[in-house]
Amino acid sequence: MTFIKTHPARLYAVAVAALALVAHYFPELPSALVLALVAAVLGTGEAVQRAEDAKTATAGEGDQGDTIDEHQDHAEDAAE
Repeated sequence: MTFIKTHPARLYAVAVAALALVAHYFPELPSALVLALVAAVLGTGEAVQRAEDAKTATAGEGDQGDTIDEHQDHAEDAAE
């Protein structure tokens, strides 16, 4: 479960590639089934995007503000 939370975009890419291969190599599949799977994949893509956005947003929080201030202090000291 941790792997899924850590790498949702990678898993999504593998699932989409597998779906494309199945649709290509099994043309006898009903088109309604393939279209339903495509719709499900698009919905899953939205969920993956939101998970990645949440990870990006939380990565910007925390101690980075202190680090930026420290770099500015060092730059000011070097300028003097």
